[in-house]
Amino acid sequence: MVRLHVKRGGESQFLLETPGSARLAELAPLAARIHNGRLKVQRLCSEMEELAEHGISLPYNMQGLADEQIEELKLKDEWAEKCVPSGGSVFRKDEMGRRNGFAPNEKMQEVIKKTIEEAKALISKAGTEVIKESEAQLWWAGKQLEETKLLSDYVGKNEKTTIIVKIQKKGQGAPGREPVISHEEQKEMMLYYYRKQEELKKLEEEDDDSFLNAEWADNHALKRQFHGVKDIKWGPR
Repeated sequence: MVRLHVKRGGESQFLLETPGSARLAELAPLAARIHNGRLKVQRLCSEMEELAEHGISLPYNMQGLADEQIEELKLKDEWAEKCVPSGGSVFRKDEMGRRNGFAPNEKMQEVIKKTIEEAKALISKAGTEVIKESEAQLWWAGKQLEETKLLSDYVGKNEKTTIIVKIQKKGQGAPGREPVISHEEQKEMMLYYYRKQEELKKLEEEDDDSFLNAEWADNHALKRQFHGVKDIKWGPR
């Protein structure tokens, strides 16, 4: 199986294993499907966080309205009685007015939050833009992988190959090339040259002030010479 390291822009997205005989006309939509699925999980995690804090969503015609407005318009949340949190609820008013405020109890909140953490760990660095399957394109080594060809037409017959491909929308042109060095390597190099520069500055300053240690720069040298105490050294013998 050929392993595809799929990226969107400069961010790693996911790994996809596929046979070299895979048709690119089917592979690009598959990559888009996985990419979009990860975005759905990301949005679900966001909604689950709100669910744990403020309960289920209000009907659209009640969202954002004050309690007085809901009462005046005689609106009713028909799902409030049907969607009661298991184990009871704790009331936490949603200041945004999107949810009914009946949050699950502490034990159920822990279950929801743990589920969110596990899901986020699986989709770390998910993108933000949905790509339609019919508009998906794959690029490798600065080349567009044409839909009429097989993956093996580009990577050869070696089924143990790992390549970096980038997913793009049709018409967006070629994605940016991979940097020669990683971001961490760049930071280390900048830090190294900064330290080197500071060392050179320090050496230059020491050279400029070195004359202060010279004998002729001593303000009291002439006075000591006249008193005959020029070369006297103090200390035990």
